[in-house]
Amino acid sequence: MADQADWAPISPYSTGVRGRCPRCGQGHLFDGFLTLRPSCEICGLDYSFADPADGPAFFVICFACVPSVALAVWIEVAFQPPFWVHLLISLPFLLLTCILPLRPLKGWLVASQYFYKAEQGRIDRGPSQQPGPGKGGGI
Repeated sequence: MADQADWAPISPYSTGVRGRCPRCGQGHLFDGFLTLRPSCEICGLDYSFADPADGPAFFVICFACVPSVALAVWIEVAFQPPFWVHLLISLPFLLLTCILPLRPLKGWLVASQYFYKAEQGRIDRGPSQQPGPGKGGGI
């Protein structure tokens, strides 16, 4: 297995959006549509660091669902079409704009976590803040 220093940094935009490994840019990031692989098949990078949580869904809701619903409401108010027109226009548009961006967004967030070395926050206690005798450190 190669050390981290052996790999040149690759932009998260070029790797994540395509669903490629954030370290080598060649291996696959996904098993299926949104399931992350355990590791890269090319360079062996362990993907256990990746935790995009609800980030992709949040971005899709903000930038795709809201405009899609606004389009459906506008069609209803402006034209008052029968229900089947919404089934043919609004529903497919809503599904396409909400489902298709999920994978590239999740890949981009995972690649960004790797590129920027993002990790869970920790409280850094300096020497003056360490609990000790007489400082209320225990029960």
